[in-house]
Amino acid sequence: MMQDMAGTLYLCATPIGNLEDITLRTLKLLESVDVIAAEDTRNTLKLLNRFEIKTPMTSYHEHNKTGKGPVLINKLLAGENIALVTDAGMPGISDPGADLVKLCYEAGVSVTVAPGASAAVVALVLSGLDTRRFVFEGFLPMDKKERRLILQTLEREHRTMIFYEAPHRLLNTLEEMEGIFGTSRECAVIRELTKKFEEVRRESIGKQKEHFTENSPKGEFVLVIAGLSLEEQKREAQASWEEISVSEHIQRYLSQGLNEKDAMKQAAKDRGVSKREIYKEYKTNQ
Repeated sequence: MMQDMAGTLYLCATPIGNLEDITLRTLKLLESVDVIAAEDTRNTLKLLNRFEIKTPMTSYHEHNKTGKGPVLINKLLAGENIALVTDAGMPGISDPGADLVKLCYEAGVSVTVAPGASAAVVALVLSGLDTRRFVFEGFLPMDKKERRLILQTLEREHRTMIFYEAPHRLLNTLEEMEGIFGTSRECAVIRELTKKFEEVRRESIGKQKEHFTENSPKGEFVLVIAGLSLEEQKREAQASWEEISVSEHIQRYLSQGLNEKDAMKQAAKDRGVSKREIYKEYKTNQ
């Protein structure tokens, strides 16, 4: 139940590079709220100065969220309205904004969003890769074993994958991805989104690694990696079926409730062969 006298937490998206991408609604909110909770007040001050906004700020970031979160909740419960902003993009994505939202719901405080730019979506549509289905992974863990474990779980992912990466870790990440996804996997490496030196590189992971080995990475990066193609999925599925006999294959479908005719039809489809060939082999081995 929401508290009747409580204020509202506004999640305000801010530009990811070009300050002119700020929305009119966000500007009005930043002017009208009681306080702005910012990931980095120095960075947000540049935005506020650009649009002559004088609203007081307070810091809220990964290193002070445990103590600062309850303080902000008390302000909201007292009736103050707070705008939460990150350094760039949508609060709550790869930052502690999600923790504050959770505290708000637990305390019965209203939360709403003033939408705007998001680096993940901008990079996805710029990548030229499949946008129909995608998975956002954000920043990979700094621990090498954890990073590798996560990448291994994505080895057979068929959706387009989106990662954030810092310049000093980009090359190592590309090397790890090459070892798991393969040298030829399609990849878009996008840097400095919406800024003067925005760049979109569309090549294989192997070619990207070669480029950044010779050219030191600069700026903030988004990596968009193609998922396992439909043809690759079919080849892998077919290879897995070939590890068992036709009789075993059909028995699996029979155990799922299919009749013999439909089980043979599905087995033929899995293996990429004719129903006659499946029928012949199945009946021969009965």
